[in-house]
Amino acid sequence: MTMRAPEHYYGIDLGGTKIELVACDASLQVCYRQRVPTPTRDYDALVRALVALVQDADAALAGAPSAPAPVGIGVPGIIDAANGTHICANIPGLMGRELLSVLRAKLQRPIALGNDCQCFALSEAHGGAGDGAASMFGLIIGTGAGAGYVVEQKLVRGLHGAAGEWGHWPLDPSLLKRYELPLLPCPCGRAACLESYVSGTGLRNLHAHLSGGEGDNAEQLAARRAERDAMATRVFDVHLDLLGAALARIILAYDPHVIVLGGGLSQLPHLYSGLPAAIRPHLIPGLGVPPILPPVFGDAGGARGAALLARQANTSSNQEP
Repeated sequence: MTMRAPEHYYGIDLGGTKIELVACDASLQVCYRQRVPTPTRDYDALVRALVALVQDADAALAGAPSAPAPVGIGVPGIIDAANGTHICANIPGLMGRELLSVLRAKLQRPIALGNDCQCFALSEAHGGAGDGAASMFGLIIGTGAGAGYVVEQKLVRGLHGAAGEWGHWPLDPSLLKRYELPLLPCPCGRAACLESYVSGTGLRNLHAHLSGGEGDNAEQLAARRAERDAMATRVFDVHLDLLGAALARIILAYDPHVIVLGGGLSQLPHLYSGLPAAIRPHLIPGLGVPPILPPVFGDAGGARGAALLARQANTSSNQEP
């Protein structure tokens, strides 16, 4: 019996607390979804969970004979393009391990891996806020800070798969001095990475430093800012300047046509109104600020982008001689 082309593409968002699989049809409409907890410390248990998710989806979507559904997986951290190993702080079981060849052997189908932020950016470049842009930089500003860079709707990964890792650029020393900020440790093992100052965790760190207290989260600070609390306003003003300086460096390095913000902090309205003015002092005079937009797909973008990664990988493999 002749096998037809894949009818579905599976996208897996592998997070620190949950694994979510979505099955998309050729038009990227979600027709199946399943979530399970992430076994973060046990590599073998993690592999079993991923295999079971795919097999469950196969069983649920069984129909006319077709090629096995290609799988795309968005994974936090960096996947070294040279050897496929993972540098992943919040899934200890993956640290230094390789996943791609193991899953290909067990599932016998095309499988593609990408950074979770890269999957977010890819999703927004296809039907999202960056659709139609020649290039876009999709930033995740949540617990951590990462990004994906997309040109002509295709990911730019770089030599080691680390393109877009702006969260691990060092904070400008002049800003450390201006605000008398400490050299905060980063989960990567270094100090003074941007992630420790401009992410959601960074916002809490700033509040703790400026107030001398424990530090509140973004939601609590936003509520106090709305009530014109002086300390909350100060924290957001400092955060906006630090984030503006970081985005200015992104513009100078990548010159994207569009910047799309994702993650928890992307829900703060003042970022979209305040960032252009915060960016300009850190740019070369005369250089403009590209549109800075909220995401269309939000939290669903990671799994959707992973399905796109699967579709692109399957298309590329079919075009190889």
